[in-house]
Amino acid sequence: MLVDNEIRYNAIPLNNGSGAIPALGFGTLIPDPVATRIATKTALEVGFRALDASERYRNESDVGEAMDDVLKAGKIKREEIFVATKLWNNNHRPERVKPAFEASLKRLQLDYVDLYLIHTPFAFQPGDEQDPRDANGNVSYDKGVTLLDTWRALEDLVDEGRCKAIGLSDVSLTQTKDLFEAAKIKPAVVHVESHPYLPEWDLLNYCNQHGIVLQAFAPLGHSSEPRLLEDPVITAIAERVNKTPAQVLLAWAIQRGTALLTTSKTPARIQENFEVSTIPEEAMEEIKNKIMLEIRYNSVVETGVPGFIPRSSKR
Repeated sequence: MLVDNEIRYNAIPLNNGSGAIPALGFGTLIPDPVATRIATKTALEVGFRALDASERYRNESDVGEAMDDVLKAGKIKREEIFVATKLWNNNHRPERVKPAFEASLKRLQLDYVDLYLIHTPFAFQPGDEQDPRDANGNVSYDKGVTLLDTWRALEDLVDEGRCKAIGLSDVSLTQTKDLFEAAKIKPAVVHVESHPYLPEWDLLNYCNQHGIVLQAFAPLGHSSEPRLLEDPVITAIAERVNKTPAQVLLAWAIQRGTALLTTSKTPARIQENFEVSTIPEEAMEEIKNKIMLEIRYNSVVETGVPGFIPRSSKR
C-alpha cells in the first residue's frame, strides 16, 4: 500500500545493484540557459533528487552550474542527487563514446554520473554536427555501427567506474529485447515517451519482468493538441480528488510502477509537480479503461530526430 504523500520520495532499485532511481525526476530540456539554471536550482530546492540531461540539449554546463550552486550551499550532497545524461547520435562510433562521455562530465562539473543513456538507437554520421544532413536535407545516418557496438562502449564506461548504470532511450520493445539479450551489462533504465495516451503497457511488462526501470518522459503529454491535461477523464478525477490534472497524471505514472521526468521553467509549477500524492485505485482504473486516444507526441523513435528540440538550437 502506497502512503499518500510519500510517493514523491519513491525510488526504484536498479538491476545492477548500483542504487535506486527516484521515481519523480526533473528533465532539463529548457532552451534558455538562464531559465535552465533557475529551473534546475529550483527543482533541487523544492525536493527533486533526479536530474535528466543530454549533450543534445546543449545546456549541460548550465545544469552543472545550478547543481554546483546548490551543492556549495551545503544543504544537499552529491550522492543525494541521481544525475543522468545521454550520448547523442553523432557519437555512436565506439571510439567517440568515451570522449563524448568525458565532455558531458566536464560540462556537468561531475566526477561520475549515475546513469548514461544512448539517446536514440539511430546512429548519425560522426562529427561535430549534431544534426548532419545531406544535400537534399535528409538525415545522414551512419550504417557502419550497430546499437550493440555502441552499447559495448558504454559497458566499458561502467567497468571504469565513472558511470554507475547505463540504459536506452527512445527504443521499441523489439530493440529493447534484442539489446537486453546480447548485453553483458544489462540496461538498467529504458527512457521513453509514456502517458495515458501512450501507456506502453507491453514495454512496461517486459521491463518489469527483467528488472528494468521504465522512465517516462512527457508524462503530462505535450503542449500540442490534443492536450492530455485537458482530457475530461483526467480533469474529472482531478476535481474529485482535489488535485491538479498534472498531479493526477504524475501520480498515475508512479503508481503504475514507472519513473518519470517532468519539466517546467515556472517555480510554482515545479513546486506543484513535486507535490504528488496517491490517487485512488478506482482512478487508476478509470485512466486505464476510459482513455481510448492513442497519441505519440514525439516522432524521435521513427527517425532519431527529436521532435521537442528545434534543429536551429545551437550554442
